Amino acid sequence: MFKYLKNLISDTHPLRLFFHKIKAILAAVIYNFPANKMIVIGVTGTKGKSTTTNLIASILTEAGFKVGMTSTINFQVADEKWVNDKKMTTLSPFKINSLLYKMYKAGCKYAVLEVSSHSVTQSRIWGINFDVAVLTNIAPEHIEYHGSYDAYLKAKAGLFKKVMKSKRKANVPKVFVLNSDDKEYAYFNQFIADKKISFGLKNATVYADEINKRASGSDFYVNIPNDRFKIELSLPGEFNVLNALASISVAIAFDIHPELIKKAFLNIKGVSGRFERIELGQDFDVIVDYAHTEESLEALLSLYSSVKKNRLIVVFGCTGGGRDKAKRPKMGAVADKYADLIVLTDDDPYEEDENEIIEQISKGISRKEGENFWKITDRKEAIFLALKEAQKDDIVVVAGKGAEEIIMLKDGAHKWNDREVIKEIIESEIIVNLR
Repeated sequence: MFKYLKNLISDTHPLRLFFHKIKAILAAVIYNFPANKMIVIGVTGTKGKSTTTNLIASILTEAGFKVGMTSTINFQVADEKWVNDKKMTTLSPFKINSLLYKMYKAGCKYAVLEVSSHSVTQSRIWGINFDVAVLTNIAPEHIEYHGSYDAYLKAKAGLFKKVMKSKRKANVPKVFVLNSDDKEYAYFNQFIADKKISFGLKNATVYADEINKRASGSDFYVNIPNDRFKIELSLPGEFNVLNALASISVAIAFDIHPELIKKAFLNIKGVSGRFERIELGQDFDVIVDYAHTEESLEALLSLYSSVKKNRLIVVFGCTGGGRDKAKRPKMGAVADKYADLIVLTDDDPYEEDENEIIEQISKGISRKEGENFWKITDRKEAIFLALKEAQKDDIVVVAGKGAEEIIMLKDGAHKWNDREVIKEIIESEIIVNLR
């Protein structure tokens, strides 16, 4: 009966949104508004949320604070860390308030939360008193759910309005951290806060220069008011420089000394499932990343295309369930532009026909199937083919899942991990034997 009603009432129907809000109110009341007892930092945007959330948590931990964190990738409560296997960026109200309560009981001073547009629309963050809102960047996403780009933009802005209207905690300012390089900077800058810090590669409060890019990361100088210092970053790409600047801006807002910030980055070895290199003695590179939009896939492939010594091979698919169908041929076109070999496969097809999803991606690919281009619905078989085809000094990029622990098929959730599948294939010596 409940499933029938869910299918009958759309995700954004007022009745369903009202139901979400009632749940959030109950959760906040039952757990006695735990966010009121900590400094809460919300990170939103289209790309880079998980990376930025993890970087902020790492800096605050290095500075000697107990920190709680929720992200698409992982959770943290003080010294305890574990993988997010819920396949949700922002958890349900009861789960998120339960986590916040655990953070408070563990003595956490800071809670860093990754905030999705869905969670704002569905009132999942109702009753959470945010003190800081961070915007990484904005690009079209989840348009089918929100109805339009403007509606998506307004959902993202909901976090900033929430900060603006929330009750102030003793000696804790309300802070906005904004990407001044982003095209929507002016839109978000219109909202009022006690303190605003902009970051970027151009004119900003916190900006980077003398950027030295490498396949394994970057080093650059950070310029802040009245100081300048060098950062060694283990994450590659200009976009990760921006993610680092966002996290540094939060640290500056709370007067964390530059030496502690520098030390934190020296201790950061990467973020799970984000530009993660799998090294098992093979003579080619394997990279696992979460890239699942046109923009993030282009950033990923353009980076590795620029540093490749031989060929670039990409394995990817697109999420089903009616999500962002318009991006599918666009992602195909991105792969066609940068990759020497393309293997299309399942991402999370949900109840959709996986072959139809792949055909929609294929519309953006000019080459014919069999001409350095394959369609294989089974993700393990697709990864196996890419690894089998890899030659010395090739780069194999497996995109779309990152550190996720499940894959959603027609018959429900199945245990899945791209990194473990890659390791299993390489360590079995199947690839070596086929050479």
